[in-house]
Amino acid sequence: MKGILLVNLGSPESPSPKDVKKYLGEFLMDERVIDVPLWARNLLVKGIILNTRPKASAAAYQKIWWEEGSPLIVISERLQKKIQQNLENYPVALAMRYGSMTIKKGLQKLVDEGVDEVLLIPLYPQFAMATTETILVLAEQIRKECFPDIKITDLPAFYNKPDYIEVLSESIAKHLEGKKMDHVLFSYHGVPERHIFKSDVTKSHCKIDKSCCTKPSSAHEYCYRHQCLEVTRLVAKKLNLEAKTYSTSFQSRLGFDPWLQPYTDRTIERLGKQGIKNMAIVTPAFVSDCLETLEEIAMEGQEIFHEIGGENFTTVPCLNDDESWVNLLTKWIKSWAEPSIAERV
Repeated sequence: MKGILLVNLGSPESPSPKDVKKYLGEFLMDERVIDVPLWARNLLVKGIILNTRPKASAAAYQKIWWEEGSPLIVISERLQKKIQQNLENYPVALAMRYGSMTIKKGLQKLVDEGVDEVLLIPLYPQFAMATTETILVLAEQIRKECFPDIKITDLPAFYNKPDYIEVLSESIAKHLEGKKMDHVLFSYHGVPERHIFKSDVTKSHCKIDKSCCTKPSSAHEYCYRHQCLEVTRLVAKKLNLEAKTYSTSFQSRLGFDPWLQPYTDRTIERLGKQGIKNMAIVTPAFVSDCLETLEEIAMEGQEIFHEIGGENFTTVPCLNDDESWVNLLTKWIKSWAEPSIAERV
């Protein structure tokens, strides 16, 4: 029997400093998130970050927390329920990479329903060490240790799939309809530059310059930077955006090592100083709104923009549980579960 496991990032149990500290500890101690030797990671995370950051992060979570709970969890649950309604013959479970909704629990739920073949869907359009890779590695480890009789297939990064670009573009257009926009900023979650080099399967292509991401290469299959820039390019083409009216940036950097640039906060400030009065921000590294979109962009980003003289700041929601997105995921799942039917369609 076939089943589906949707996997997103995760969330603290509550916006209290205690729960946020526990969550951050699990998240930041992941060797694919902070990829330094264990002794250095312990020193940085347990010695510094967990003694300074939880209180501030808890305050940020409190700003965006919904009555039903964490926005990321609530939205993901809505998505799971809608997909399940579309797939009566296949159980659909939801898990998080970090927190109490573990991948093990998600797999166990499917196994309890008789599933022996799982389509694992990391809810990230682009591949990255700290997102897709850490999910796949942990899922395979859990399968070997706890569920050796099941088979797991994963949905590859879908950043450049035409039907995904179509759904994303339509969503952006819908939310910007009737609004005068001087500039559209595509803001993606940042990663350290070293992650790009580590993910380069050719060990020579990635330079993080103006040319490597546009030159054909097998490195692109695992290059987060290329995949982000490609989403921007494809959506801009679909929406007929003029070259000077959109750009790409990266948010949420941590520590002092170089991260992907340009940085979102500095880009917002720069554009405001250049006289941009009407700005929209899209966050296509996420399919579900979360702390990074609801607080860092919609609140902090807007504050920066207004302080520098900007007037209208529009944040475009993620795809969340939009019907077009639900239908697209359903189509992809059916093409895996029922390939003979998909071929005829």
